[in-house]
Amino acid sequence: MPPTQAESVIKNIIREIGQECAAHGEIVSETLAAFMVKAVVLDPRNGFNMDRTLMKSDVQKLIKLCVSRLLDSKNPSLDTIKMQVYFDMNYTSREEFLKEHHRIFESRLGSVTREITDNRACSRDELESLYRKIVSYVLLRSGLGSPTDIKVVREATVPAILQEAIPATTQHIDSQLQTAQDQAYRYTAILEKVAKNPLMSMELQPFMLKEALYNVRQYEIFLQIILSDIIACAQEVEMMIKQLGAQLEQLKMTIKSKTAVPTSQVFPTFIALSNLWTSFQNETVLISVLSNLTTHLEPFLGAHEHLFPEKVMQNLLEGLTVKTDVCRMKEHMEDRVHLEDVRKQEWLFPETTANFDKLLIQYRGFCAYTFATTDGLLLPGNAAIGILKYKEKYYTFNTRHAAYLFAESPEKYIDLIKEQAQKNAELIQLLELHQQFETLIPYSQMKDVDKHHIKPITKCESSTQTDTHILPPTIVRSYEWNEWELRRKAIKLANLRQKVTHSVQTDLSHMRRENCSQVYPPKDASTQSMREGSTRVPRPQIYIAGLRGGQSKITYGVKVNLTRAVDET
Repeated sequence: MPPTQAESVIKNIIREIGQECAAHGEIVSETLAAFMVKAVVLDPRNGFNMDRTLMKSDVQKLIKLCVSRLLDSKNPSLDTIKMQVYFDMNYTSREEFLKEHHRIFESRLGSVTREITDNRACSRDELESLYRKIVSYVLLRSGLGSPTDIKVVREATVPAILQEAIPATTQHIDSQLQTAQDQAYRYTAILEKVAKNPLMSMELQPFMLKEALYNVRQYEIFLQIILSDIIACAQEVEMMIKQLGAQLEQLKMTIKSKTAVPTSQVFPTFIALSNLWTSFQNETVLISVLSNLTTHLEPFLGAHEHLFPEKVMQNLLEGLTVKTDVCRMKEHMEDRVHLEDVRKQEWLFPETTANFDKLLIQYRGFCAYTFATTDGLLLPGNAAIGILKYKEKYYTFNTRHAAYLFAESPEKYIDLIKEQAQKNAELIQLLELHQQFETLIPYSQMKDVDKHHIKPITKCESSTQTDTHILPPTIVRSYEWNEWELRRKAIKLANLRQKVTHSVQTDLSHMRRENCSQVYPPKDASTQSMREGSTRVPRPQIYIAGLRGGQSKITYGVKVNLTRAVDET
């Protein structure tokens, strides 16, 4: 079928779906109808072959199935799809929000601008009329209010309004986010029990617990996106308030008590204050848009109260422990992947990857193995266990056992997840499966496509050594920059041309040949000296007699030398 003819057929199908729904009292946008058509065609249970041209009976069947799903007001799956379509149609980036706001604002002021620029006032009355138009334009441009109200010509308190609005909006979103997370934790606890008990799964199938979990998880994700934008607005406002104070202080210092101030000194400050005023207005518009977006997302949670009243939830939760995502991660924080067990795949860890927190995890960080093997149960993955890198994509798991099993055959589980998404079309946006289903890429995810190319920056212990001279030296030794040195070398070469080299030969050097000589090697020899001998001097023996005294009072001593002579020894 030619593309133009196929497009015409699709438009007719969408129009008939809208008419059928309107006949039953349900207003359906073309975007929602088109999304539902693609969702019904993708579901293999409906039996549509995308490679074959649709027959008339196929078209009627497609319209009937789409209308039936669009009129099922108690189905959480339909609420999730409506929520996704609404968010995709009304949410955009910060820059495009402001760009669109300025475009609408300029279009409203276009007529006033033309009246001022095309005016050719000459008389006094005409000039006064032109002056009033300029004042009206300034009041409308500044957003102070209606130019017909004299009370608007006064200073407005835009920074004060923002300082009150941002905390109030943030508190409301935090409250809604906490409620949604608590509901998701309760659904997850019940579905975990169902996954372990097949009989209980058959009993609870009509309750659509799984679809309800997808609905509240999608709501949680959208609230987190809006909350991050509001936090960015709060940071911008805080910075601008500081700039406003600095500019006002500078203006006071410039003017002081002067009766006249040169325009070259004061006008730059006025321009800076005007730009700050416009920035405050931009932040006010963003906060208002994001707050309205949050309010309009709440009605898409209406099916929970009808399907799961508090009494029913209490019965289903009897005997169960409701765990938060943080608690689940803490349970397996130390249960990390061992590289020696899974050497075939590449694993990333916080200590070995510099940009670990910036990697785009597949399936919004939910455990791929659990989702594939438990018929669509969403459990948060724990990056601390280890991130699996497979075909330039990154996967997390809630336990080490799940990581090992997924790593054995990733393609098997990836195909199972794709089949599950074909049955539940809301999973395509919830789990960011737009690469597998390129025709259903939402705008809120189109801006994140480039993030898939973020590569991990791995860290490891390494050392390098640089040679002193990697390349051979290119210094020309013969180069001279001094002109006088060049002149000296030139004169030397010129003088050498007139010189003659002579050589002589003597008789001793004539017919010289190599000679050799032979010597007797030294031998070991020893000599013997005379016998050993020794000499001894006589031992002195000297005695003194008469020391004991006698009869006389005077004592006389006699020295007797009995030492032998040297030759007698």
